[in-house]
Amino acid sequence: MAYWTLDGDRRKQISVRGIAGLGDVAEVRKSFNRHLHFTLVKDRNVQHYYERDPKRIYYLSLEFYMGRTLQNTMVNLGLQNACDEAIYQLGLDLEELEEIEEDAGLGNGGLGRLAACFLDSMATLGLAAYGYGIRYEFGIFNQKIVDGWQVEEADDWLRYGNPWEKARPEYMLPVHFYGRVEHTPDGVKWIDTQVVLAMPYDTPVPGYKNNTVNTMRLWSAKAPNDFNLQEFNMGDYIEAVLDRNLAENISRVLYPNDNFFEGKELRLKQEYFVVAATLQDIIRRFKSSKFGCRDPVRTCFETFPDKVAIQLNDTHPALSIPELMRILVDVEKVDWDKAWEITKRTCAYTNHTVLPEALERWPVSMFEKLLPRHLEIIYALNQMHLDRVAALYPGDIDRLRRMSVIEEGDCKRINMAHLCVIGSHAVNGVARIHSDIVKNSVFKDFYELEPEKFQNKTNGITPRRWLLLCNPGLADIIAEKIGEGFITDLSQLKKLLEFIDNETFIRDVAKVKQENKLKFAAYLEEHYKVKINPMSMFDVQVKRIHEYKRQLLNCLHAITLYNRIRCNPSKSFVPRTIMIGGKAAPGYHMAKMIIKLITSIGEVINNDPYVGDKLKVIFLENYRVSLAEKVIPAADLSQQISTAGTEASGTGNMKFMVNGALTIGTMDGANVEMAEEAGEENLFIFGMRVEDVEALDRKGYNAREYYERLPELRQAIDQITSGFFSPRDPGCFKDVVNMLMYHDSQDRDPREWTRKVIRNIACSGKFSSDRTITEYAREIWGVEPSATAIPPPNLPRN
Repeated sequence: MAYWTLDGDRRKQISVRGIAGLGDVAEVRKSFNRHLHFTLVKDRNVQHYYERDPKRIYYLSLEFYMGRTLQNTMVNLGLQNACDEAIYQLGLDLEELEEIEEDAGLGNGGLGRLAACFLDSMATLGLAAYGYGIRYEFGIFNQKIVDGWQVEEADDWLRYGNPWEKARPEYMLPVHFYGRVEHTPDGVKWIDTQVVLAMPYDTPVPGYKNNTVNTMRLWSAKAPNDFNLQEFNMGDYIEAVLDRNLAENISRVLYPNDNFFEGKELRLKQEYFVVAATLQDIIRRFKSSKFGCRDPVRTCFETFPDKVAIQLNDTHPALSIPELMRILVDVEKVDWDKAWEITKRTCAYTNHTVLPEALERWPVSMFEKLLPRHLEIIYALNQMHLDRVAALYPGDIDRLRRMSVIEEGDCKRINMAHLCVIGSHAVNGVARIHSDIVKNSVFKDFYELEPEKFQNKTNGITPRRWLLLCNPGLADIIAEKIGEGFITDLSQLKKLLEFIDNETFIRDVAKVKQENKLKFAAYLEEHYKVKINPMSMFDVQVKRIHEYKRQLLNCLHAITLYNRIRCNPSKSFVPRTIMIGGKAAPGYHMAKMIIKLITSIGEVINNDPYVGDKLKVIFLENYRVSLAEKVIPAADLSQQISTAGTEASGTGNMKFMVNGALTIGTMDGANVEMAEEAGEENLFIFGMRVEDVEALDRKGYNAREYYERLPELRQAIDQITSGFFSPRDPGCFKDVVNMLMYHDSQDRDPREWTRKVIRNIACSGKFSSDRTITEYAREIWGVEPSATAIPPPNLPRN
């Protein structure tokens, strides 16, 4: 198998080791030859783009949590059955082969996985889109549980090479750091810099059966050959060569923090590295608009925002704003005001969190040293911005302080979110409730200034990976009833509503779920030596470990259930297996204590003969994309229990919904819209709303009051002797206990449960990333998605 790749400039054939020696399976081989044309598809695809010269979308993210690629590629190329058959004929097992592939774990959680889903949707919708990020040598750490504690292990995912990527040394680019700024009659010069080279690696991103293959381009840091040698020519040559590592460390490792800002210089270098390399690439491609042409043909930047859209995935690539200004003004000699207009019309910013500890606020002193010219540009942009605010709100000094990009204080800091808001034409949150909080609190002053900038784009997930690939049994019975249109138009799941009382369909849905549970139980036994009861309710909470996500609340619930069984062992309980999984940031002490608490609770409960099979508590080690693909289709109950107003959206909640688990959760993030779509009575909603949390914060609360008033809670807390538990929002316990007493999800009859499941699946259509990307395309990027496939290479063009 070979595929053609082309970056608008030079054609280059790449051989990818294919499957050979199929021997007598000529039919299968024909099918392969018919379908396996990444090669020509890619060629046709790029040619298609360069002839149409469409507006290009650049999705900039420091994280792309891709998981495995093999099965996804087969699904999107419509090749799964052919490959399955061919591999079988060779006496091999395709599933075994798939298990060998490493996850590309270049992300922490929601933000990085969202970027991966978006790439899939952009290709499927025929957009001329590119993902740009960093090719980390080490992705998110592998988690081992030793004696109940998390231990981190380096994720050496490239150890055996990566067959999906192609290095493109012909597009290597220089990135500058440090140095000083000189203001000359010819303009501003940034000189005496240290240079690091950015080597691009391209990974194909196939759309679903539409002959479109887009590109994810990840940059790797390389030291130039003269690195450190000019200074050290007299001195130690060996030392100088060894020091090349310092430059190459930039793309060494992913920072393992989720929703937490760590102001390290290496991280700022990573952020500038991806931005500087990507913007050079974008501008090169903009200038050479003609297919196969290397000569810059466009010299005027007037049309730049009509041909280029840059989406900033959180503030991590915020340096795109001053960097684009630097290139336009210092290099391309565009007038300052014109450059600012171009920059704002090009860039758009997605906010992913309202947690104050997650907001990026870089020390000015660090910028001064590392990016002196960018600091000057930021100061100038801030001055322009504050002049405008002062003119509109004369005398309102406090408003100027609140809205400044520069925060004054002991340590002057640059507020990257403010920079993004002033430098973008669109700012969006990722679920309706989150976008409202963004407008009414986090960026309230900015919303008053420019309300037209602020939008909502509720997150979504790709139904290819999160239904078709991970739950083929469910996808099959859905397709039997409503056809295959739902795969690219998930809203068609609404058609399932007419089968809500269809006994055959109810039985089929329950049967698929049971098969998935048996399969997952077998997997746990094989890989983790854990034996669970596949007939029990699978109660699952998988996500990063964080106080606001409230794995602790789940622990209290587990302890309460345990106490009830101990108290009344002869009473009939619906057997339950509570599974909690997720990684804690290595420096997050409380999160690591929470893991230890979960494993300790499991240790007691799972070994209590009084409890037997009625209750088990399992910690799922090393939760990652490939494990999510196994556990989500097997789940009965999905725990989405963050304090209202803290989880921006969540996307795991959507994956569980489309895979037929019922949700127990708070009115937070996208749960609000899930309840709206499926009907609140078809989820188990509990806890305070955002307004209640705010009121409690104002009033101040006394945790002890709840402890004294609720004996089951008191008993549970008394049993936690670690002393680390300090509830952020005890007000919800009133509702939780109320729910445990009167609305417990235990006593559902199986038919009613499955009817609710069907309703949830039928109402999950809104949560496709295809819908999300269609909204970004039309309302932010100004492009129109297309459902029509490019003709395959073996057919004439028109």
